[in-house]
Amino acid sequence: MRVLATILAGLAALASSPALAERLDATPRTLVMTAYQPEWNALVHAISGGQEYQLNGMTYRTGTLEGKPVLLMQSGVSMVNAAMNTQLVIDRFAVKRIVFSGIAGGVDPKLSIGDVIVAENWGQYLEVNFARKAKRGWKSPEPVDPKAPGNWQFMYPRGVSLPNAATPRQRYFTLPMDPQLLELARKVAPTISMERCVPPSPSQLPDTKLCLHKEPKVVVGGTGVSAGVFADNAAFREYLYKAWNARVLDMESAAVAQVAYANQVPAIVFRSLSDLAGGDREKNMEDTFEHLASVNSAHVVRAFVAALPD
Repeated sequence: MRVLATILAGLAALASSPALAERLDATPRTLVMTAYQPEWNALVHAISGGQEYQLNGMTYRTGTLEGKPVLLMQSGVSMVNAAMNTQLVIDRFAVKRIVFSGIAGGVDPKLSIGDVIVAENWGQYLEVNFARKAKRGWKSPEPVDPKAPGNWQFMYPRGVSLPNAATPRQRYFTLPMDPQLLELARKVAPTISMERCVPPSPSQLPDTKLCLHKEPKVVVGGTGVSAGVFADNAAFREYLYKAWNARVLDMESAAVAQVAYANQVPAIVFRSLSDLAGGDREKNMEDTFEHLASVNSAHVVRAFVAALPD
């Protein structure tokens, strides 16, 4: 009887777990993800109709954006929050595809603050082996994959090993975004106008706006990288550009890409540069341009969602 009681208790726990809980909304929707409040604020005013839900203290809002059914959410900042809440929302809603809108640090020196980059693939640059000091250089604790990006001193990229229902387990250094969504982004990109000036604060005169030197652009292609790091280091930025061919870095997108891959959900990420991750001339400019970058990413995402098939 004890064994039977234990089994029944285990089944009850499984039945009440979020993964097996009933969906809160059955309408197939595009999940529009943001990480934190400025990114959410740039989009929430454009959502019409729908309903708000609270899960684990986070707000999820259904409705329509540019006439298309969507679910808007904040994942929370950084990798674990992004992974945890992406899986949570896939389990509780009918997620048709994932579209991430947010800010990021620029790595590619050809990109400027305000630009929106739509990377073709995303990697985790701190999924690494820490090597020990050897007589000459460093000795990694496991063989170095010849396909791996180069090391940064004692940190040797090792990639992420994972399967999904259609593909056996293998090691990935980057995970691709959905090719059809990328193709649509390429078509939409030339049609979008973006913001060049930061609106003045209430204490400033209207003619004291801070403006970028040139019009922001949308760029589709290249690699993005993520880690639980607010990166503001010029030397490490140069390493990521050379070793990873990275164009942009952030703190969530590669985690979202991994969860999307595991669940076979098409995904694409739009990131507008709020700073240059250590390449800024005097100081990191994220606090100055986070609003402008959030709005520019939202402009592109709205145009993209409008172009999605019904």
